[in-house]
Amino acid sequence: MATAKKPESKTRPNETRPQTPAHHQPGLLHRWFEQFARIASHAAGKPAAFFAAVSIIAGWLITGPIFHFSDTWQLIINTSTTIITFLMVFLLQHSQNRDTMALQVKLGELIIALKGAHNAVATAEDLSEEELAELHAHHAKKAEETLHHLQSRHGSKAAAALLKKAAARIEEG
Repeated sequence: MATAKKPESKTRPNETRPQTPAHHQPGLLHRWFEQFARIASHAAGKPAAFFAAVSIIAGWLITGPIFHFSDTWQLIINTSTTIITFLMVFLLQHSQNRDTMALQVKLGELIIALKGAHNAVATAEDLSEEELAELHAHHAKKAEETLHHLQSRHGSKAAAALLKKAAARIEEG
């Protein structure tokens, strides 16, 4: 009976994760907020959170006749939902920023590791909107050139049609 081998780590033995310089070390409040934001945004995306919100709204609706649908009764739900929404915007934006940065780091690593890739593309998120549009147009042109090359080389009309659709989507993007 053969046993499965654990996949070997791609990191070299003496390679370590980059360390954040001391002047960039987050403070206690920042670390607490990051952990809280991660836990809260993760919990907010669960079905239980949705059903809890629906239950709160249902409870509020049921109490309407008891409070004669008064202005105070309406104010309670309006104020509560506004406060919760306001706070969730910051938590979710923090999580989105973190996820986007992690994705950019991963893509940057892949681009840098690819032979023949332009390493400047690894930091495309730092470019201005105009520079991004130029880069996009350049890559759309390269995709079109590749399409023409494949059409002349293979002559397959079905493959060419699929590639043309893909190039059109890139240009729309």
